[in-house]
Amino acid sequence: MIPKNLLMIFLDGVGIGKNDSEINPFVKFDFQFFKEFFSNVPTLRNARIVNKHASIFPINATMGIAGLPQSGTGQTSIFCGINASKLIGKHFGPYPYSTLKPIIAEKNLFTVLLKKNFRVNFSNAYPQRFFDYLQTGRKTLTVTTLSYQSADQKLRDVNDVINQRAITAEITNKIWNEKLGYNLPIRTPQQQGKLFWKISSEFHFNLFEYFLTDHAGHSMDFDFAHRVLSNFEGFLEGILANFDHSKSILLIVSDHGNIEDLSVKTHTRNPALGIVVGKYHELFSKNIKSLKDIKENILQYFENS
Repeated sequence: MIPKNLLMIFLDGVGIGKNDSEINPFVKFDFQFFKEFFSNVPTLRNARIVNKHASIFPINATMGIAGLPQSGTGQTSIFCGINASKLIGKHFGPYPYSTLKPIIAEKNLFTVLLKKNFRVNFSNAYPQRFFDYLQTGRKTLTVTTLSYQSADQKLRDVNDVINQRAITAEITNKIWNEKLGYNLPIRTPQQQGKLFWKISSEFHFNLFEYFLTDHAGHSMDFDFAHRVLSNFEGFLEGILANFDHSKSILLIVSDHGNIEDLSVKTHTRNPALGIVVGKYHELFSKNIKSLKDIKENILQYFENS
């Protein structure tokens, strides 16, 4: 049992948007647990929300660069602690720019924590077709996947899902069954949140990535966005059901805006969403100003253990 740990959820494409139910699903729909636990949903006029247990805060995703933030540079900034967009002179994605790959290999959060003798884990499972893709020699990977592989860690597969050692990226297993031909038990988001909490007890740092939020933003489909955000809300509910606020931190961050404005198909320049739960939630929320601050604050948390 790890005495002190940090659970991280990376949300793809979730910003803090306008208080407008015509475009913002956070405002349009009644996410009851989210509102009860975090006191409210954030909007541009109410971007920072703090209560006894948690803080919601805005994160600068543009970092001084014109244009719309993208996943490749945004995620590199998060997991490597650099302004990747400034380094290459533009926002770039969805995959990392070629000159960023050596930086990711050296500076990613998994590698740095491992060198400091902390136990790390990436809870996402990958289907067999992903491993088949790797065997072809083509290796166009997201920042999170590239980071974990660069740290010489083994990616989770369907056997880990069956043995409840990993979670499918869409949380409930439903899409793996419907789209990929698996026959996995359907689990509720709340059950999967409790599983993520259980898995996290064995590691100092445990990551889960949820990318359907970005897909829903690009779809401009309110029904799809509602399903995706409802699953995320249930996942949170499961995590927080037994959460130890004195020994753990739950950090939720995104790389750019998208789903908060369904009037456009593209990303937005809105602040990215940040949420932190646990004893030091106010300190985290005050210290993280932009995407490049996230890694450093995680390292400080562990170094001060």
